[in-house]
Amino acid sequence: MSGARPEQATLTRNTDHSKTDDTRKVIESMVDGLNDHRISDIGEFFSKSFRWIGNQGCGTKNGLQEFQDNWQKPFQAAFSDKVCIDEARLFMGEWAAAFGRQEAIHSGEFMGIKPTGKKIQIRYMDFWKVVNGKIEDNYVMVDFPHVMYQLGVDAFGGHGWERFDKES
Repeated sequence: MSGARPEQATLTRNTDHSKTDDTRKVIESMVDGLNDHRISDIGEFFSKSFRWIGNQGCGTKNGLQEFQDNWQKPFQAAFSDKVCIDEARLFMGEWAAAFGRQEAIHSGEFMGIKPTGKKIQIRYMDFWKVVNGKIEDNYVMVDFPHVMYQLGVDAFGGHGWERFDKES
């Protein structure tokens, strides 16, 4: 029995590999900007019309202003002393990807959880498309259930599949 064979990797199929170094420079500079907690001038790295496409709980932000108002500002209000640590980065033409963690202090309300003052890790994965020196699309997965768990809340109410894991 064979499975479905849908068309794969349509977004990266025609990437221009000659743009890899330019893409790397944009992403590395942008991460430095985020670690500097820049908001008002973050447009240096993002197009005004860029899309930030997040997982459930994070939402989708259309345009730079929505990203600033509905992601950066609330995120920085909930988590202070934040630093982004990419554990791995990949670059291919106009595309870049990274996974890693942010380390921060839970200093403001998050998902209805009052500030705890705890130092936590926020795991993430990002895929960026860079066009003409600016990030145009950012596909994001942020592990909010893990953040909530560190703050004493089980987003899955005991039904997470960790229950199938073998104990170490």
